[in-house]
Amino acid sequence: MTAPGAGGAGAGEPLGALDTAEALRRGDLDVRELAESALTAARTVGAEVGAYAHVLEDLTRRQADEAAAALAQARDRGGLEDLARTHPLLGVPMPIKDLTQVAGAPFEAGSAALRGNIATVTDGVAQRILDGGTLTIGKTTTPEFGMPCYTEPATGAPARTPWDLRRTAGGSSGGAAAAVVSGAVPIAHGSDGGGSVRIPAACCGIVGIKPSRGLVSPGPHGSEGMGLVTDGVLARSVRDVAAGLDLIAGPRTGDATPAPARTGSFLEDLEHGPAPAGLRIGVLREPLAAETDVHPAALAGLERAVSLLRDLGHETMEIPAPFTPEDWTAFMPLWTVGAATIPLTAEQEGQLLELTRWLRERGRTYSGVDLALALGGVQMLARRTLEAFKGLDAVLTPTLAGPPALPETLQLADGGEDFDAQRAFTPWTSTWNMLGTAAIAVPLHREVVDGVELPFGVQLGATRPGEDLLLLALAAQLEAHDPWPLVRAPHRA
Repeated sequence: MTAPGAGGAGAGEPLGALDTAEALRRGDLDVRELAESALTAARTVGAEVGAYAHVLEDLTRRQADEAAAALAQARDRGGLEDLARTHPLLGVPMPIKDLTQVAGAPFEAGSAALRGNIATVTDGVAQRILDGGTLTIGKTTTPEFGMPCYTEPATGAPARTPWDLRRTAGGSSGGAAAAVVSGAVPIAHGSDGGGSVRIPAACCGIVGIKPSRGLVSPGPHGSEGMGLVTDGVLARSVRDVAAGLDLIAGPRTGDATPAPARTGSFLEDLEHGPAPAGLRIGVLREPLAAETDVHPAALAGLERAVSLLRDLGHETMEIPAPFTPEDWTAFMPLWTVGAATIPLTAEQEGQLLELTRWLRERGRTYSGVDLALALGGVQMLARRTLEAFKGLDAVLTPTLAGPPALPETLQLADGGEDFDAQRAFTPWTSTWNMLGTAAIAVPLHREVVDGVELPFGVQLGATRPGEDLLLLALAAQLEAHDPWPLVRAPHRA
């Protein structure tokens, strides 16, 4: 076993986030050497998969010095157990997505319109990650303003899945997923407004959670906006995702959405609480956001999950789609008006990519009345859907309609066609952003497509607010009974 950041072709399998933290506390790893290893990985395997928009060497080395001092002090005073409780991820590499600000670091959001921009504030979720004593390593690659489900930024290299470097790592947290699955880091921050954590997790064969609405505050510098976006976590194991969620979760003054009731730690409850038993799980095969064919391997992954869940004593039942793709279009004004509200000058407007330009132009066509009706429509759609899910503890779907996509099949010259292609590729994920309940991508299945083995994940979606722990525990059951590969060296087909 090697430290995170020492992964890649020819290396031993890197440790996970919690195992890394434990090795640091034991003294089996040196945090400064770990930082250098992770920085080297960012410049090598990370560059190969397009994981980083910016590598932050000076910040990472300062953080390593601070972590080394904290570890030394805890050893001298016999406080390592207390340190494990208060800072369970101390010294662990955990990059931050470049849609989130860290004061003094670049903040370009994948757009040429922000090229060279430096953040002047640190967003609240980033501050929690920094306060946890993690090593930032860098800002992970994101597409322009996080809009598409692929990661082809205007400012740097695209993010690719190591399973097949011709294929997208997904989006918009594509760089984060690529960094984790390639072994460059054990855990990463992401954000999700329509699947932007779960889509890359599925493309890269790792775990990714979109928490319940309100669990992770967007404050103090952000707002809830349309209520679709939340920060999340990507890692190779469910246990590490739980630890990451503990790190970023929590309310702040002025939050518009009340935080779900939560006591204790997700990780502690996951490790010491009772395993889920006798759950009723709906199996949803029909695409929701678009009329599209579903790849046989995606359905095979669904069947694999169904079989495992039944073996674990849960009840599964087929359920119909709670709404049609035409109903889903109530989501459109929220997405496009959100794009239109990004403050840009006329000069910056001329530097935008086609999809962003199309979204903004379409968003400007809606009136205030249109937006109010769309908000109401989405709320009613969510209400109707949750009513349809009553009596179920979770809903199982494929995460994606097919394998990690070739970028040219998604990033199209016409913005409208691009958006429609994305809907067809990701017909389930955005539903849980509208519902506001938690959803998690689990990398259960793999199949050979065109001569290359590729990951096919499943999604578990909560049917009630605040059921993040239930999803984590259910995913952990699947992980224990059918483990997945942890690290993938970059492969060129």
